Amino acid sequence: MRWIPLSVLALVGLTGCVAMPAQDLKIAGVANSSPKRKDKVVLSDAEWKKRLTPEQYKILRGSGTEPAFCGVNLHIKEEGTYSCVGCGNPVFKTSSKFDSGTGWPSFYQPFSAASIWIEKDTSYGMIRTSVNCAKCDGHLGHVFDDGPKPTGLRYCINGTVLTFKKK
Repeated sequence: MRWIPLSVLALVGLTGCVAMPAQDLKIAGVANSSPKRKDKVVLSDAEWKKRLTPEQYKILRGSGTEPAFCGVNLHIKEEGTYSCVGCGNPVFKTSSKFDSGTGWPSFYQPFSAASIWIEKDTSYGMIRTSVNCAKCDGHLGHVFDDGPKPTGLRYCINGTVLTFKKK
């Protein structure tokens, strides 16, 4: 069992990630609006609900968050690739994964700058930076500027909306 300081637990809000000072990040090479792609996946709400579980739909299509330490993919350490559950787009690699202690899979960089896009998120009275899949525009999580080297970023991602494939 892993112990978490009460000060950290007190910061965890309805959003699922540790509340941080206002952050509207700009990341070199990463789009700040939905990129135009020939392979873009655009489905109706009904089609998304057929494709996803209710929890996946709540997070991916409704910008929800899974509870800390409860999602899948948190403890995977094997070499491989994480993809978006909605469209199969590769979004992160195990090689950039680290244990942030927050209860969500954390990465210091995406699979590629073209695999995600970011946008300002002002929900719950906070200013954060949302991370979205570049292929289906699904909400994956948030990115913060308190991560390890080499990027200094922490992509705090909902494991429920990721699939893992071993290398």
